[in-house]
Amino acid sequence: MKLVAERIIETGVTSLLPTLITQDKTVYPKILSLLQPFSTPKSATLLGWHAEGPFINHDKRGAHAPPFLLTAPEGIKSFEDIYGERNLAENEDWLMASGGQNAGVRMITAAPEIEGVMNAIGELAKRGIVFSIGHSVASSEVATTAVRYGAGIITHLFNAMPQLHHRDPSIIGLLGASPHLSSPLSPLPPIPPQKSPKGTPSAGSPSIYTDVLHSSEAFDSTITPPLSPFSLASPTSTTQSLSGVITPLKVGRSELHLDKGQVADMAFVRPFYGLIVDGVHSHPNSVRLAYSAHPDGCVLITDAQKILDPSLQDGVYEWRDGQRFVKAGYKLYLEGTNTLAGSVVTLDACVRNFSRYTGCSLGEAIKCATYNPAKCLGLENRKGTLRPGADADFVVLDRRGTVLSTWVKGKEAWVKAT
Repeated sequence: MKLVAERIIETGVTSLLPTLITQDKTVYPKILSLLQPFSTPKSATLLGWHAEGPFINHDKRGAHAPPFLLTAPEGIKSFEDIYGERNLAENEDWLMASGGQNAGVRMITAAPEIEGVMNAIGELAKRGIVFSIGHSVASSEVATTAVRYGAGIITHLFNAMPQLHHRDPSIIGLLGASPHLSSPLSPLPPIPPQKSPKGTPSAGSPSIYTDVLHSSEAFDSTITPPLSPFSLASPTSTTQSLSGVITPLKVGRSELHLDKGQVADMAFVRPFYGLIVDGVHSHPNSVRLAYSAHPDGCVLITDAQKILDPSLQDGVYEWRDGQRFVKAGYKLYLEGTNTLAGSVVTLDACVRNFSRYTGCSLGEAIKCATYNPAKCLGLENRKGTLRPGADADFVVLDRRGTVLSTWVKGKEAWVKAT
């Protein structure tokens, strides 16, 4: 990781949240304890880790190994047992000037419909761990409930989730969440009873899967959702907090208001969403559609694998567990399938692509790679900004978005050769 942190600054990255995908459950406590946040004068800052899995849905697993997928029957305790309690961040760690050097996991991607996961969201949010909805088949109702309990972002929007349907827009529909269905006067919904999806093992139990060749998840067909996916709660003047305490709400802008250009109050803030803007994971029209719906929530991500190298030739490369990648341009597939297994796009390329796909300014695209992700992580006072007191991380670009130099904590860490 030290090599990655030192080389990735060439692409304009000053801080990163590396992703650890689904592993055997015995690996997490050992490996996460070795992956503490760090930085050097000539490297990007590792802010901690994004644990993607193992609490994800088998039907949207992508490149994640089926035998390692788990449920969380004991809620937060299941998360602590898998990741190691000492590896889960606390709010105090986020607020430390050092950036929280004692905790590893900063973000967790999980499917809220998996047994026990919904029970853990509130506690993870209290600890300052960002819960991300991903690799999931959650309905609109389940996804909305997850956000109301504290989910803060969607993992690689459009990928590994149901596609947008007009009767049940599912996870993608959170970008256009209607005030009519999320009134602040509605009580926090109870956690729905959850059963493990067929074929999903319980934590600690052996898993047996028949592995079949799947087509690309982005185009999986789904059963037409029911006509009325939501059950509207009766309005009330109180709401329930995550701790179970009933507190009165201050009502501001209600439905049928007269404030032109404003939106009625909602029970939650729409979540951030990650976009892989490589021209492969999402069509340019989809990228623009998402940005148009919720520009302040857009977070550009690379989903890059360890073989990230702009100069790497197309071909077949070793991965793990006997599996191999097939690299074709920005595309990465599992050998023998057409299942996407990440990307090799760099963040500066994502910024340029995003500006082209959406028609937004280069500055607006840069915000999606700087301020927005920092705000999602609760670090906007130190990262993603040049306000007084921030870490003085910045990148010098030319007018076409090409990286000329990268500065970390006010010092030049890399400069492009002339």
